[in-house]
Amino acid sequence: MVAAKLKEKLGERGYSVSTTEARPTEALNLAQSGRFDILAHTSPLPDGDYGIPMVNAFACITGMGEDEFFNQIVEALRSVGK
Repeated sequence: MVAAKLKEKLGERGYSVSTTEARPTEALNLAQSGRFDILAHTSPLPDGDYGIPMVNAFACITGMGEDEFFNQIVEALRSVGK
């Protein structure tokens, strides 16, 4: 659900994105793989050096604060040169 909404809303803002859904236990390895620019999560994540910007995506599920969430995503993308 979050991945599809990210793709849709970022597409409306001119971004072409690929998304991957994963379990929290998979997030650290995926982030460290070098294939991802940012990490949007809805669950607590294990401690570790993810090496990429991380944004809590819970607002994407509830709809409360969703605009701010997407602004944070765009800021995170800009911080990595996207």
